[in-house]
Formats: sequence, C-alpha cells, structure tokens
Amino acid sequence: MSGARLLIDADACPVVEIALREAKARGVEVLLVCDDAHEMRREGACTVTVARGDNSADLRLVNLLKPGDIVVTQDYGLAALCLARAARVLDQNGRIYDEGNIDALLSMRHLAAKARRAGGRVKGPPRRRSEQDEAFRLALEEMLDQAGDSAVRS
Repeated sequence: MSGARLLIDADACPVVEIALREAKARGVEVLLVCDDAHEMRREGACTVTVARGDNSADLRLVNLLKPGDIVVTQDYGLAALCLARAARVLDQNGRIYDEGNIDALLSMRHLAAKARRAGGRVKGPPRRRSEQDEAFRLALEEMLDQAGDSAVRS
C-alpha cells in the first residue's frame, strides 16, 4: 500500500473498531488522535494523545496529516482543515466531505451554535443504527481501496 494513512479523530468516535478492521485488512497504518480525557489504546493502531484543550486533538491531527491521508471525523471544522491539507475525509456515517458540501455544513454548524447562544435548543443525533455502521464501512472500504489503487499506479 502507499504511504496513505488512516487518522481518526478518536474522541467519542463510534466506528473505531470498524475502521481498524478495514485498515488492517489492507495493511494501512492507523493513528488514533485523542485528548487525555478520551485516551484509548487499540491493537493495530498508534495512539497520539494530547493535553485537554479547545481543539487540541484536532490541531494535532491536522499537523500530522500528509496529502492523500484519510481522516475520520464528525467535526465539520476539522474536516475543512483536512480538506485544505489534501486529505480525504469522511464521517462516522459514511458521508464524504468534499469541496462541494463543506461550506454548507460549516454554515449549518454556525447557525446551530448561534441558536444555542441565543438560548435555543438544537436536537442531538438519533440513536446509532447498524445501517450507519454499514454505510461507514462501505465508504471507508472504497476510500482505502482507491488509496491502494493510487499507490499501485505511482
């Protein structure tokens, strides 16, 4: 496989085990990036732990990125930073972040934060379903396979 790696924004990520299985099957290096409040160790992955702080794990993940790496995150802001660093990015439900959708997602995040600051409530995500896990697995599998195909052509 190429030098493409899989970096996971591991703070509260529900698909770490799925991602590890898919990466292991393809010989892809995995980095779990988390803060010391969510520290985790998994076989087959290197854990990068940072001190707690606003966006400390996110900033560390971005600084570790190389072009072509794959990132798993549910944070739109982090996704935008990763796209700017030529990474491929998807969320825990298999949605691929790209230049065509990131601005709208950031705008929705801004509006939700504005509503919360004004005292409004924003409904949280529904309970996780097995269909979401499967959608994530399929999207990650395709992304990892594309990274492998690119490495063969290089």
